[in-house]
Amino acid sequence: MINQLYQLVSPRQFEVTYNNEDVKGDKVVVRPLYLSICAADQRYYTGTRDKKVLKKKLPMSLIHEGVGEIVYDNKGKYEVGTKVIMVPNTPIENDPVIAENYLPSSKFRSSGFDGFMQDYVFMEHDRVVRLDESIKDLSTVAYSELVSVSWHAIQRFDSRSNANKNSFGIWGDGNLGYITAILLNKLYPDAKIYAFGKTAYKLSHFSFIEEVYNIHEIPEDVTFDHGFECVGGKGSQSAVDQMIELISPEGTISLLGVSEYPIEINTRLVLEKGLTMFGSSRSSAQDFRDVAKFYKDHPDVIDKLSLLKGNEFEVKTINDVVMAFEEDLSTSWGKTVIKWTM
Repeated sequence: MINQLYQLVSPRQFEVTYNNEDVKGDKVVVRPLYLSICAADQRYYTGTRDKKVLKKKLPMSLIHEGVGEIVYDNKGKYEVGTKVIMVPNTPIENDPVIAENYLPSSKFRSSGFDGFMQDYVFMEHDRVVRLDESIKDLSTVAYSELVSVSWHAIQRFDSRSNANKNSFGIWGDGNLGYITAILLNKLYPDAKIYAFGKTAYKLSHFSFIEEVYNIHEIPEDVTFDHGFECVGGKGSQSAVDQMIELISPEGTISLLGVSEYPIEINTRLVLEKGLTMFGSSRSSAQDFRDVAKFYKDHPDVIDKLSLLKGNEFEVKTINDVVMAFEEDLSTSWGKTVIKWTM
């Protein structure tokens, strides 16, 4: 069959292209239903990535966060109409030590590999994760990829940290910080969770945790066992510096924020306190399966995640796509969701 892909060919310019796909092949065919725009998509859309990177990766379909429904499965593993989360990471090899999301050979949709802006997405069977039928809010579940990133980081933290898990500090009052607060609150219900940010409006959404602090007005006696850095960009350095200063000895700092430039780290204090610092990036198919089960077991989590949803656009034309991306640039809080009806 002829499948239509909507590719970014240059900053702010999309074009339709066509692929000839084998419906009777080994892959499962998914019709995208709801997609969510990520900051990484915006860096391609606005052309703020390095020109060499853009030249190498474009043209390319954007978006790596989304849910869809099965329209055909030659193997019969999934029934037509089954709602699934689409997994963007696509490994081409297995390694007994290195996880699939850290293998340099793995492909990642909307990063040098066509994303979900297609009429139909042809995927390996282990790259789709079935959603429980009780889950109806598909527009919120559309940004499950970001939830899986936080989930992955927390699992890695759990295996690397000491037994003191009575309090957590989260730096970053944006999407990732909010999601991390939700997950930590559920996974460690007896622990005190503190969020550190600079925007009162954003911090007001963290009403379910112990306390929120403006990064410029932190009381002198504040401390915590372990920390999660969800800032990224230019603010990474000051965030990490504050975390190192306030964290308890032998604590663990999880780095999730992406910075385009190197940052300085107070290694003297890291050594003095015996701290562990580690990074996490993306997630695996197993993380998505864990998140889908987590939704089923804790439906109130989806309610909290729904507060993160900003604008929702029904996209029928390329002009609608452009409008969604442009509006997302001015969004101060949350995730922009696309109802995909192309």
